[in-house]
Amino acid sequence: MLFRQLFDQETSTYTYLIADQDAAIALLVDPVLEQVERDLRLLQELGLTLRYSLETHVHADHITSASELQKATGCVSVVPENAQVSCAQRFIKHGEKLQIGAVEVKAIATPGHTDSHMAYLVDGTHLLTGDALFIRGCGRTDFQSGDAGTLFDSVTQKLFILPDSTLIYPGHDYRGHTVSSIAEEKQWNPRFTGRSRDEFIQFMNALNLPNPQKMMEAVPANQQCGKLKQLPA
Repeated sequence: MLFRQLFDQETSTYTYLIADQDAAIALLVDPVLEQVERDLRLLQELGLTLRYSLETHVHADHITSASELQKATGCVSVVPENAQVSCAQRFIKHGEKLQIGAVEVKAIATPGHTDSHMAYLVDGTHLLTGDALFIRGCGRTDFQSGDAGTLFDSVTQKLFILPDSTLIYPGHDYRGHTVSSIAEEKQWNPRFTGRSRDEFIQFMNALNLPNPQKMMEAVPANQQCGKLKQLPA
């Protein structure tokens, strides 16, 4: 398996390239519009054909490059089941698997940050957590039908039950971290360690965070696979 973690500095977003080099096919998870040329160049350099563009959820802080990738490569745009995305070519359900040659990518429903969020377990060892679980943190729950109690359940009942050695790769990081593990987060993540479900809900509901800078353009654009709405002349 080829596994690459790619970073967009403006939005602190991680994009993941996963591939079977023997079969020369790949998928990209949470691609960013401003980085589409970087990603296409890397695919070309590595001799890979992009089969899927895969989202963990409808993002509010960056615009996906799914539409541009589809135009450039013919890849299939995949989003979580029940996501309000009119142009997606495939909706993935909890427990469903995408096969990239010999590499298996399994969807794990992890709502709470949004009401249609998926984490992806790659070959049973690499967990892409999107915005459900960060390194020593988690995604917010105060918009896009988010719910703190639901997020607590998703993380503790769906992710923390995985083997301790499972590597965690988040959708964002704002402090320079790149990878963690289930064991580390169960022990050291301050959002969850030592907190009851009710305490977690109270904490999350009191955060009072500002909206993401790109929210007003990102959400509607991502509901169209990254196509920006054209303003009238």
